[in-house]
Amino acid sequence: MTDISLTLDSEVGEIAAGLPGAAGLFGRHGISFCCGGGLSLAEAAAKHGLSAQALLAELQALAAAAGAEAPQETAAIIDHILTRYHETHRRELSDLIPLAEKVEAVHGEHDEAPLGLTELLDSMRYEMEDHMAKEEEILFPMMRMGGNPMIVHPIAVMRDEHASHADQLKRLEHITRGFTPPEGACRSWHALYAGVRKFAEDLVAHMHLENEVLFPRFERPAAA
Repeated sequence: MTDISLTLDSEVGEIAAGLPGAAGLFGRHGISFCCGGGLSLAEAAAKHGLSAQALLAELQALAAAAGAEAPQETAAIIDHILTRYHETHRRELSDLIPLAEKVEAVHGEHDEAPLGLTELLDSMRYEMEDHMAKEEEILFPMMRMGGNPMIVHPIAVMRDEHASHADQLKRLEHITRGFTPPEGACRSWHALYAGVRKFAEDLVAHMHLENEVLFPRFERPAAA
């Protein structure tokens, strides 16, 4: 995660938005990373009757696994990001937005209808298209050429935009009530939330790979 160490004082929302698998782990323990996102790990554990140390150990295991799964070569990481994440995000958002529009239109009167989800997903698609284009056309070509002292500036922009994406992920979790459809929800509603959950988990993994593995390779020489 960017500039966050895993400690009992770490905030739940920051962990969920920066560590692949953390949102799912929190969900299994009944911890909301949106409504309870401002709680520290210790506070969230106490609130839900959990062992704070055990919860921290689970998160540390996720962090270790995320690092171990990363490709080793810079060019391989970039290729992986382009095929596994950029292409996937574009495809999935194209499917999810009309599905969200359908569910909102049909079930808009339901107490748990995901009102605003279509608008949020559409906003995310717009911002992510701009973000990914800058990576594909500017940042990644610079990295393939070995980088230069100026590369820290576009990387800083990407990190700031990742922070914005993380805030949007918290809103996704809030609107969908933890990606959990209500009892008796139709198949479209179930499919929508399953797709949104998968998209969110992919985006967290995508940002983690860039923030923690790829970007530091080009920032450290400048800081040295």
